[in-house]
Amino acid sequence: MTKLTVAVVGATGAVGREMIKVLEQRKFPVKALVPLATARKQKRKVRFRGNDLTVRATNDRAFSGVDLTLFAGGGTASQEFAWEAVRRGSLVIDNSSTFRMRPDVPLIVPEVNPDSLRLHRGLIANPNCSTIQMVVVLNPICRGYGISRVVVSTYQSVSGTGRDAIEELRRQAKALLEGRKYAPKVYPRQIAFNALPHIDVFEDNQYTKEEMKMVNETRKIFSDPRMKITATAVRVPVFVGHAESINVETVEKADADEVRKLLKKQRGVVVVDDRKPTEGDPNLRTYPLPVDAAGRDEVFVGRIREDISVENGIALWCVSDNLRKGAALNAVQIAELLF
Repeated sequence: MTKLTVAVVGATGAVGREMIKVLEQRKFPVKALVPLATARKQKRKVRFRGNDLTVRATNDRAFSGVDLTLFAGGGTASQEFAWEAVRRGSLVIDNSSTFRMRPDVPLIVPEVNPDSLRLHRGLIANPNCSTIQMVVVLNPICRGYGISRVVVSTYQSVSGTGRDAIEELRRQAKALLEGRKYAPKVYPRQIAFNALPHIDVFEDNQYTKEEMKMVNETRKIFSDPRMKITATAVRVPVFVGHAESINVETVEKADADEVRKLLKKQRGVVVVDDRKPTEGDPNLRTYPLPVDAAGRDEVFVGRIREDISVENGIALWCVSDNLRKGAALNAVQIAELLF
């Protein structure tokens, strides 16, 4: 592969730092790395291949001579600079929600819809973290049986909000354990030892924006605008790793054992679903946990069973590192396909 000049916008944030780490770990052919951030964060350092690189301010000139730009700086940076980077000759992969639903911007999960990449005009959108792990799991079920309805509840870690949220959970938990109060700043309510059914803003239909992202993005990725999907997104006091409880109503009757076999063949999925009692504890089974997914590339799935409430239904549980497969890794995998 030709070596490339790669820029990362939002290089000092949780996702930006993870992107830089993934580029190095996967030996992506980087000739030069250009870390970019807001003007107030310039001159900070990020580490790449054993070297400390100085973060530069994001401006139009920063994209000159850049072959690939990974945007991890949020919607404002993407709106202001993404198409400018394209105009200056860079391929852009954007992690924000800014362009995901534009019909002229492909929304890509490499294990699911790589063929849609041929439609790009220089800018590709990275889906929402919770959408990515769900569609990777749904893909073999959709291909094997067809899907008529999906009901999903998410249990999303604080790292999905960013580094300030991670710090808030850490400090709030410490304060509460010591009998002190800690007023929420990042979240509207206490996150430590709690669960918040509120991610992003509420929309007119009383779903949150996060929930509607899962609905609309899944339909676009599967090219099925009429797929029935309902979501409830919950923030939980976990540092890294999103979990999802998914109920899938299939067009054709799905057998749990056959679904398990299909999932084992799906690229990017690891089945963790030993239904036999663990020795010494008849109530304990093997299933995937967020703490096990942290730092891993795969989507882990378990608790696979037939849904007893509908005629054609499968229930399952999946977990994934939201900073990796849910953001940084997926973006780099898209770049690998293109280059």
